[in-house]
Amino acid sequence: MSFLYAEWRKLAFANYEVDPKILANYLPRNTELDLWNGSCYVSLVGFMFLNTRLMGIPIPFHQNFEEINLRFYVKYREGGTWKRGGLFIKEIVPKVALTFVANTIFREHFQTMKMSHSWKELEDHRMVQYNWKSKGSENSFSIKAALETETFEKGTEAEFISEHYWGYTKSPDNATYEYEVVHPRWDIYKVLDYRMEVDFSDIYGREFSELSSMEPTSIILAEGSSISVENKRRI
Repeated sequence: MSFLYAEWRKLAFANYEVDPKILANYLPRNTELDLWNGSCYVSLVGFMFLNTRLMGIPIPFHQNFEEINLRFYVKYREGGTWKRGGLFIKEIVPKVALTFVANTIFREHFQTMKMSHSWKELEDHRMVQYNWKSKGSENSFSIKAALETETFEKGTEAEFISEHYWGYTKSPDNATYEYEVVHPRWDIYKVLDYRMEVDFSDIYGREFSELSSMEPTSIILAEGSSISVENKRRI
């Protein structure tokens, strides 16, 4: 049985090209940075968890909630095959219990903050917005997008960003853990505009402070799907 079942919906990505050196301390043993056309990316991702079940069991008051994460992309070679995955610098959720379970069982890097979201379908576009509060400062990420979805082309940056099906974690004792995230290929919405107000230094540390003034390389809004997270193993 899978560890977790849920739906991930309305995934908003802000993607930044960064110097690989700032990720050196986060890179787990036995993995390498996964680059796209020679460039190293980090992504700020906001989305909704819906209908969440832990080991098949819905937990009262913890089924639907927001998440904001900052992640980068790695790969791990096993049996002659590269497995492409993501690694989370920090994952923000609105429930203390979620943070406790993720950090103790999955050895992740969760933090609890006050969060909210807004989804609106208007006459000719949709609006998706995620909000979170850190140390008294308000942060938000909003996207204006088309109403209908479309498929992304192979070999594009959108494919690279969304087609990572493994998660990797670096534990405090420098061990590396791996888990699989199972989901179909996602459709995306054409992005018409976006707005970001994020204090990256406050939330993620000074090495990411320049992201607050950088223009993202790209903005993506994916519809998402049902997903499952398989049990973690040490590699």
